[in-house]
Amino acid sequence: MKKTLLATAIVGALGASAAAQAATVYDQDGTRLDVYGRIAMGVAGGGPEYNGDGEKINNDAEFVDVYSRLGLRMSHEVSRDLTAFGRVEWRFDGDERTGPSGNGNSGFKEVRQSYIGLQSDQFGTFQAGNFDSFYNQFVSLPFDWEIDRGLEFAGHPKQSRGDSIGYYTPDLSGFTAFLQLKHYSERGLTEAEETSEGDVIAPQGGVRYAQGPVTVGLGFVDDVARGGGNAEMLYGLIGSYDITDQFSARLGYETRDDNNLRGGGYDTVGLGGTFTTGPWAFAADIYDVDPDNGDSRTSWALGSYYNVSSNFDVFLELQQADQPSIDVSIGGGSGVDVERADGDDMYWLTGARYHF
Repeated sequence: MKKTLLATAIVGALGASAAAQAATVYDQDGTRLDVYGRIAMGVAGGGPEYNGDGEKINNDAEFVDVYSRLGLRMSHEVSRDLTAFGRVEWRFDGDERTGPSGNGNSGFKEVRQSYIGLQSDQFGTFQAGNFDSFYNQFVSLPFDWEIDRGLEFAGHPKQSRGDSIGYYTPDLSGFTAFLQLKHYSERGLTEAEETSEGDVIAPQGGVRYAQGPVTVGLGFVDDVARGGGNAEMLYGLIGSYDITDQFSARLGYETRDDNNLRGGGYDTVGLGGTFTTGPWAFAADIYDVDPDNGDSRTSWALGSYYNVSSNFDVFLELQQADQPSIDVSIGGGSGVDVERADGDDMYWLTGARYHF
């Protein structure tokens, strides 16, 4: 599969498109500073018809910001085998005015990433701060191609995003092992404000094999309740195979046990593929999501991307989180009876992005 085309056509969790377009502001005596980002706008519509309370909501089309961002990437060569690095990235609203005279309190609405670390070709990489989940980077990444919705496996915020430290080994004949720890602190709280869990550490780890056309990741996440989980372990086995230079297939399985108090157990199987040709890229995934205490559902996502230039692309994404079932039966003299289960409207997003 053509990695450079995918990097600019499909946004990955590692921000590969931003890296490809980064502008080097300073590069001297082993110190480097890159500036990168994108302005992205589009129109979105569809999706859930009801909120969590069962009330009908408006899901008409709307002009939206599509995760515009601005980032800095820094590095300094300490020695021939040791590099210190840092990264900070902000999100901002690209579709409307923000600030005291506009909508919101400031132009930047989120510090998406901010971390520092040390990287050695011999000993591996250590980093600390606010960064993407290592489970997402090394296990579920083959399915994380969507700009917006559709990923049913654990994504980049899973038990991550701040107060985290992580380590991953150098490439060892195709194998890379990783470990991450996130700390949930109660420092500064009064006894009345403290939770029954107290301070919590959520570990995640695993191993990825990437050699030639094959990539396979096996990992776990301690999905603690403080981080929005159900206090049970999450496990995943996800891989991809580059069948040709243009077509890649992927297959994955993820599971989490049910908790007697919090529920939340499930088994998810995903199957998908990506096809690239010239400036075009097309991707499709389908999932079977089977909750332990609920009805199973079929979810799918489709995406098409076109590179107008190396810095500008347009896109269209479709997603159905709960594919309605269709039952067609023909009875005596009754004609065709179609019973369609209730489900959300299909979500769609189309727009354009300029990368810099």
